[in-house]
Amino acid sequence: MSWHLHWLEASGDLRPWRDTITAEVEIARKAVAGVLPVPPLDILIERLTGATIPETGTTGRAYRPGLFALTLDPDNTNFAGSLRNGDLRRTVAHEAHHCLRMAGPGYGWTLGEALVSEGLAGRFVSHLFGTPPEPWECAVTDAVLEANRPDNATLVANGHDHGAWFFGAGGRYPRWLGYTLGYRIVGDWLMANPGVDGRAWVDVAAHDVLRAARGRTLSAG
Repeated sequence: MSWHLHWLEASGDLRPWRDTITAEVEIARKAVAGVLPVPPLDILIERLTGATIPETGTTGRAYRPGLFALTLDPDNTNFAGSLRNGDLRRTVAHEAHHCLRMAGPGYGWTLGEALVSEGLAGRFVSHLFGTPPEPWECAVTDAVLEANRPDNATLVANGHDHGAWFFGAGGRYPRWLGYTLGYRIVGDWLMANPGVDGRAWVDVAAHDVLRAARGRTLSAG
């Protein structure tokens, strides 16, 4: 496997789930490889109680082009279901997309770039596995999206509050607003550019995606 798993177990044993986790990672790797070349990646896997998405018992974080981490919480009552329903393979594919984009145009520093990077990763997962949006990608209503849709100046300005836009930190925006908005924006780009394949999933410029979505009604598709 060109993806190397590194088990960080000082904070908790993952041996009962190692085989399943390894199999899920390989499923994700093969799915990504079916669309574009897969580079070597290091994947840190740790067990940390209370440090995951409560609804799944899992979470991921990309650090650089060759490295991302999976944090798992087997004590979470939703963890077992996440292993059964494909959540883990989708999380792996999502973070792998971030790594691939970091190796290309980059994740980005502005709100607009972050929305596009998250939306691309989410839509890429849906493309690979034929799955509907994740809970964070359909977390708010159309009315809430329209009420909180950023203007162009906000999209391109430096120094956006990532925690507020994507996680609802501080209470200014609903939880997961940014993920839902990014998923919709990239959906508009895909509607305007049918047949996207290969490196386009990774290398498309954020401003091209935002331009395709500008002025359109946010698509629920």
